[in-house]
Amino acid sequence: MIRTPLRPLATILQARQAGEDPREIEKENIRQRHEAMKGAARQRAEGRLLLLGVMFVAAFGVIGLRMGTLAHSEVVEPRSSVGATKIVAQRADIVDRNGRILATNIETHSLYAQPPQMIDKERVAQELVRIFPDLNKQRLLKDFTGKRKFLWVRKTLSPEQMQAVHDIGDPGLMFGPREMRLYPNGKLAAHVLGGASFGREGVNAAEVIGVAGVERTFDDVLRDPANGGKALTLSVDLTIQAAMERVLYGGMKLLNAKGAAAVLMDAHTGEVIALSSLPDFDPNDRPRPVPTADGAASPLFNRAVQGVYELGSTFKIFATAQAMELGLVGPDTIINTRGPMKVHGYTIGEFENKNYGEISVTDVIAKSSNRGTGRIALDIGAEQQQEFLGSLGFFEPTPLEIVEATGGKPLRPSKWTDLSAVTISYGHGLSATPLHLASAYAALANGGHVVRPTILKQHGANYGPRVMSAEVAAASVMMLRKVVTDGTASMGEVPGYFVAGKTGTADKPKPTGGYHEDKVINTFASVFPAHDPRYVLVVTLDEPVETMGEEPRRTAGWTAVPVASEIIGRVAPLLGLLPHVEPVELTDITLAAN
Repeated sequence: MIRTPLRPLATILQARQAGEDPREIEKENIRQRHEAMKGAARQRAEGRLLLLGVMFVAAFGVIGLRMGTLAHSEVVEPRSSVGATKIVAQRADIVDRNGRILATNIETHSLYAQPPQMIDKERVAQELVRIFPDLNKQRLLKDFTGKRKFLWVRKTLSPEQMQAVHDIGDPGLMFGPREMRLYPNGKLAAHVLGGASFGREGVNAAEVIGVAGVERTFDDVLRDPANGGKALTLSVDLTIQAAMERVLYGGMKLLNAKGAAAVLMDAHTGEVIALSSLPDFDPNDRPRPVPTADGAASPLFNRAVQGVYELGSTFKIFATAQAMELGLVGPDTIINTRGPMKVHGYTIGEFENKNYGEISVTDVIAKSSNRGTGRIALDIGAEQQQEFLGSLGFFEPTPLEIVEATGGKPLRPSKWTDLSAVTISYGHGLSATPLHLASAYAALANGGHVVRPTILKQHGANYGPRVMSAEVAAASVMMLRKVVTDGTASMGEVPGYFVAGKTGTADKPKPTGGYHEDKVINTFASVFPAHDPRYVLVVTLDEPVETMGEEPRRTAGWTAVPVASEIIGRVAPLLGLLPHVEPVELTDITLAAN
């Protein structure tokens, strides 16, 4: 910068010659210098203001752009961020054989929190605990005041809960749309359906995945978009399922049993029309598995397909059927049931030490003689008996399309001796599920064919290999009919429906070996109607005791049989079976005229 002198010599001399005051020249120069300094300062200030304005505009532009991006992006929990794969939330319905909804999806909302956005964290925690009493206030406060920027509060909300949370009015609480699985019939058919839960989750969607029952078995099918949302149709009839569950529950309570199971099966198609296990649960609020010493005590345990039990005298009909098929006996063949009978040093006795003497094969079944079926089993031989029971499916889990069925593998002896053959002939020494028993009885009812049990609706008969002749199967059903009319299942008769069946009372084994004297598994395996067999019903009760008499009664004839009889009386009309009424002569009737 060039500085101009305030009193230039040449200018001063010229002013003196002209008679002017040199001091005026100095004042003018000072004024001009100040003006120049002000102009420079103004330019610097304006430049700085312009730069500052540009910086503010740029900063606010970046902030606005970032806010817009966040507003339109999906907020996810940092530890489980969503990958490139899109979440498929859709899941097809499950319906019964008549198209009635068993499981479907509904729209709901999740509740999540962003603690950095909260205004009053303590108030939010307090209000949330008021709305959701199962939440812990101190835990919420710890999460809200910690380092987490995202946390789930609730995976599903009812409309009332959503409104209550909305009324809190805190910007740190946010809702996300999603679908959830709904079972509109509550506990009904819980062990068939199983249940569903959430898989991968984002705030705007969540996978619904099957965790048990048919929901898990057919998970891929139900979630496959290629199926176009086509419903999965089960063989179950909702009305019949409800009737059976109601009677079974009442029977379990009345007879003081700790658990119960029932299977109703079409003997020709293999369709499971109804399947129940008690205690049960609500798949809308499926409980968490709790490890216990007795896994069967859990309501999640499916006694019908997972529970393996010694099924007692219900097995006797298999020994007589095989013997008839081999030509060893006929229905009227006389069998010596007198004692003593010893096999490998073990005494084979009868219930309450009865002695039936010499009776027919039919009466061996009707009176439920252990020695009678034991001697028949010895005539058959251990090897052939093993082959026959294997052909009926007693050595492998049932192929029912419920994931729990794979865990119901029968327990059989490692060495199949003559003693094994005798005890297994009357249902001790081989443990199987009620569904195994129902499938085997279906072969007796349908004329001698094995059928594959299925939970899916079928269209017509679905016979497998033949395991006995039609004549043997028909004779076996007539023997079972006599059990109801003249034997141990006298309370099983249902007027008009000709029930045939066999009782089974088996002492429960102790964990340490041996058997309990006062704890039993009672079973009644039935076929109806006997003159034209269509359906098989198996009812099993765990530790029942009938206490309405002078002494406690624990046999199947007093416990499982009346429960099964009541079930058949309820469901037979619903199955479309017309009661067969014997015509009677109208006597002592006088025609009167007005």
